[in-house]
Amino acid sequence: MNYTLNQLQIFLKIVQTRSVTKAAEELHLTQPAVSIQLKNFQEQFQIPLTEVVSRRIYITDFGMEIAETAENIINLVYAINYKTMAYKGQLIGKLKLSVVSTGKYVMPYFLTDFMKLHDGIELLMDVTNKSKVLESLENNEVDFALVSVLPTSLNIEKLDLLQNKLYLVGNADTNFKKGLKNETIFENLPLIFREKGSGTRQTMESFIANNNIKVLKKMELASNEAVKQAVLAGLGYSIMPLIGIKNELQSKELQIIPVKGLPIKTTWSLVWLKGKSHTPVSVSFLEHLKKEMDSIVHDKFTWYEQY
Repeated sequence: MNYTLNQLQIFLKIVQTRSVTKAAEELHLTQPAVSIQLKNFQEQFQIPLTEVVSRRIYITDFGMEIAETAENIINLVYAINYKTMAYKGQLIGKLKLSVVSTGKYVMPYFLTDFMKLHDGIELLMDVTNKSKVLESLENNEVDFALVSVLPTSLNIEKLDLLQNKLYLVGNADTNFKKGLKNETIFENLPLIFREKGSGTRQTMESFIANNNIKVLKKMELASNEAVKQAVLAGLGYSIMPLIGIKNELQSKELQIIPVKGLPIKTTWSLVWLKGKSHTPVSVSFLEHLKKEMDSIVHDKFTWYEQY
């Protein structure tokens, strides 16, 4: 066999994206170039790595095993490069994160200083909903995931970063009295939900179910930002994470509606598969967080404590 590191990287990207086209885009290559490399790589095995059905590419069981080995090899190559660069006092490689959509207001603050210290690191951060985050985590496609609701179906380890608070939020057009009861207020407020698969949606539905609340469902939107804009426009109300509405609260465009049982409190946690073989970059990032986490929370999230 005479496959190259480049072929291993291309094949692994095809497996991760389940698409030659998407793999080409992420690798900044042409689709024909990726297809040729896949063909050359396949010719070195007597067992199919992929199969195409109705113009869609599927990875065989054998292909998945080869992809897992390829990832280990690539990580070892990064480790070799790391050892070389370490003699020069530098850290290189990729840091791969998958972050739930509201986590985009959290994760950058825990990354900034680390990335400034190590300019040889390439950051790959996918911001999506909880279902896709957990899929990336389960498939071992990322080093870490940021979630506010811990997965129960995966064997994970975690590092808690920051408390997450969710309040009932509306625009500033209506005055609400303190101490409102759940059974009365929710009957008259049209609620806006996140899409299925969202951690915020899951938390919101758990609160409603646990309190036997009947709600007037108004609409369902696919991002926290979309929900926020709908609430600002007066289309309805929503139970939203405090982390994403700082500016609107301070400008008094949005208000927290005082309701018994709120806020809901969860925790922003960085999670990874138990037993995962960390790269030198991910090990260094984890060590950085353990050392600097308290000061980051104190410096960047002091405003959080007033609510």
